[in-house]
Amino acid sequence: MGKFGFYEVFKDVYAWIVGEKNAQKYRTTGYLCAAAGAEFIADILLCPFESLKVRMQTSLPEGTFTKKFLKGFCQIKSTEGAFGFYKGITPLWLRQIPYTMVKFSCFENIVRAFYTFVFTKPKHTYSKTTQLTITFMSGYIAGVFCAIVSHPADTMVSKLNQKKTTAGVLASVKEIYGEIGFMGLWRGLLARIIMIGTLTGLQWWIYDSFKTAVGLQTTGGK
Repeated sequence: MGKFGFYEVFKDVYAWIVGEKNAQKYRTTGYLCAAAGAEFIADILLCPFESLKVRMQTSLPEGTFTKKFLKGFCQIKSTEGAFGFYKGITPLWLRQIPYTMVKFSCFENIVRAFYTFVFTKPKHTYSKTTQLTITFMSGYIAGVFCAIVSHPADTMVSKLNQKKTTAGVLASVKEIYGEIGFMGLWRGLLARIIMIGTLTGLQWWIYDSFKTAVGLQTTGGK
């Protein structure tokens, strides 16, 4: 809701602000700005759940943090207060905003390229199945770029939530970087490319399937 919903809103608002001619001329800039604004809002909604998820997955030794959602939520709130849910918000923005900017701008341009160079007939002449297949392929390719751009920050968010410290976020980031180094930021990249590519392709396919089900056009293209 936060990411896809606000993206559609911001994309239309920015296009209205600059006018139709400039919106077409600088369409990629519009995609980037709309995606950044949407993700900024979405991350505020996401961060508490991201923090809780990472604690459940990475707390060591085993058993030091509950695996139950409500109990874990109350545990963070009682021991750390609201800050416990949002101490990873800055790294999350650093990871998710570039990720989403790449995700949406790459997707829009890849779809456009498909309909320009591969599927050259008017978009509406292709079946919904074909259009949704193009959507999935475009989403998967965009996901590869997303994974590469966001992987270092993803690693840092996981390490930051795993680390128990009272130091500030920047101090913690410097400490973690000193421990794992530059190459440590890129561990697990191939697995994440496969995961994010599939995830992004399916997200766009589900989103466009919903749009076609309610009588709207699939996203992107001419």
